[in-house]
Amino acid sequence: MRIIAGKYRGRVLKEFKGTDIRPTSDRVKESVFQILTPYFAGARVLDLFAGSGALGIESLSRGADEAVFNDLSKDSLLVLQANLKKVGERAKVYNLDYQSCLKALSGKFRLIFLDPPYRMDIAEECLALIRERGLLEEGGLAVYECEKELTAPDGWETADMRSYGRTKVYFFKEQEEGV
Repeated sequence: MRIIAGKYRGRVLKEFKGTDIRPTSDRVKESVFQILTPYFAGARVLDLFAGSGALGIESLSRGADEAVFNDLSKDSLLVLQANLKKVGERAKVYNLDYQSCLKALSGKFRLIFLDPPYRMDIAEECLALIRERGLLEEGGLAVYECEKELTAPDGWETADMRSYGRTKVYFFKEQEEGV
């Protein structure tokens, strides 16, 4: 797993051992980040199910000002901390379940990465919490990775959707009031 572009381009990130973790493949990450290119400059980014931190670190590499990371697994946080050290970045890191993290955060994010374990069917719940807490800045995107077909929940619209084999990536934006 490597950083694809930006100031840390080519740096290899520490990965997990074993088969329990499913990191976003470089091919999917490269395609998704091409789509997101206009969003990075000066952005504040949330990597809610951070794992190794690859999505948030890639965002920092491409010009995001700040990345906030969260993961429930202490093993993931060790890998994340090693990867942040590898690129010389400091970041706010939470060790909370996703609901507690979304409830604890303040401020707005331009990009919110939601890459939970595929067995978790939580898109609607996550997006509802994000909307309720006002965590997404106007014009920002919640990027959700999963295996199944989704429809935008109430208050959201699908700005884009890409399919990469069994992996699907949805780019959700909040619906404008009155729509």
